[in-house]
Amino acid sequence: AMALGLACWLGGSAVLQALQQGTRLPDLALQDLQGRAVNLQDFAGKPLVVNLWASWCPPCRREMPVLAAAQRDEPGMTFLFVNQGESAAQVAAFLGKEAPGLGNVLLDAGNRLGEQVGSRALPSTLFYAADGRQLGSHLGELSAASLAHALTLLRDGESPEPR
Repeated sequence: AMALGLACWLGGSAVLQALQQGTRLPDLALQDLQGRAVNLQDFAGKPLVVNLWASWCPPCRREMPVLAAAQRDEPGMTFLFVNQGESAAQVAAFLGKEAPGLGNVLLDAGNRLGEQVGSRALPSTLFYAADGRQLGSHLGELSAASLAHALTLLRDGESPEPR
């Protein structure tokens, strides 16, 4: 029920279709800012929020402080910030000015994650249960209130519902 509530709130039919297909966290290796390979599967085990963004995207820039605050205030959840198509130098320069404390920043130079999850625009935010099931997604800028509501539903939907 909670997963369905999250799905309805986060985006309607496209998200419901994804839920029906049992969308899972992709098994995909990306890079951290130091150039090390990091697999998305390494972050399973806690509820996960994955934000696809770019520094040239105004809505991405506007929502970054909201997501950074949630990352700081929600230790029971993991937040990943997956930059789409920019270099480590570009991302580091942006973060140094705009979000110096942001953690779990990954690089996706080839936009592979966006393609795998069907994201056609930025920002896109994906919500996964601790077991890797996608519970919902949000296309566009998240407000503090919208994100807080989504995180409440994600927290409550952490364990799978019996079928």
